[in-house]
Amino acid sequence: MSTLAPLRLLREPSNASEGNQSNATLGASGGWCQGLDIPNELFLALGLVSLVENLLVVAAILKNRNLHSPTYYFICCLAVSDMLVSISNLAEMLFMLLLEHGVLVMRPSIVRHMDSVIDMLICSSIVSSLSFLGVIAVDRYITIFYALRYHSIMTLQRAMVTMASVWLASTVSSTVLITYYRSNTILFCLIGFFLFMLVLMLVLYIHMFALARHHLHSISSQQKPPTAHRGGSLKGAVTLTILLGVFFICWGPFFFHLILIVTCPTNPFCTCFFSYFNLFLILIICNSVIDPLIYAFRSQELRRTLREVVTCSW
Repeated sequence: MSTLAPLRLLREPSNASEGNQSNATLGASGGWCQGLDIPNELFLALGLVSLVENLLVVAAILKNRNLHSPTYYFICCLAVSDMLVSISNLAEMLFMLLLEHGVLVMRPSIVRHMDSVIDMLICSSIVSSLSFLGVIAVDRYITIFYALRYHSIMTLQRAMVTMASVWLASTVSSTVLITYYRSNTILFCLIGFFLFMLVLMLVLYIHMFALARHHLHSISSQQKPPTAHRGGSLKGAVTLTILLGVFFICWGPFFFHLILIVTCPTNPFCTCFFSYFNLFLILIICNSVIDPLIYAFRSQELRRTLREVVTCSW
């Protein structure tokens, strides 16, 4: 899959494309440095699955008034962000395919303008998706540790302000990234943002798991045998592992790629890693497919509404 201007730089840094890169790549261990050839059909299939899944989530939340709460609004925004990830990647792929096959003929200036628009949409969707993952973690934390005060803390007005702020910040940051994409400072900011979200989710979810485990221990200590405690702890640990594991596996390689661009653009092993950029994009799209399964479809109320949406019983 071809990538457009700034994203092409993220695939292969400019100072790694000089003579040093070819020598370094040849010096590295052969075959695995050739990268992974991922067919366009896979990008298309995953993008369509993600689009349908997240569209159903948005439709279900909008349809059911019982789901009109800050928690589900945040999940709805995450679904919209994931839809934008899919739509932007699908638009990029179709745009490049039409140009390559001569179906679409455009002036170079218009092509560059379309490049910038699609790249800005991709960057904005990535930043907003990461942001809402963090917002959902904070919302769950408040739900557990400040249950009695939740509705006074997370009011509908504050939720709206939070959502508007995330969308605004995502748009501004993506514009800055596209404008100054050659600056390592911009890449450092993007890497720092990912690390902040990773640490935030680690701290909040582990703290929530520790509290749940403590409550289960208190309950099971009054029961014999304490099988409920062991089963509940295991279920909580599995849920925590899935949440953080999916986040790290899907987003980690892409941001590690950015770290290598900044720290070792001409190193033989780094240049080999760069050749797998399309795989990292696939993982991000996979995250858009998995997010509804983790954050939305586990809700019984939302699943019931989804069935109504699918059967068109509006």
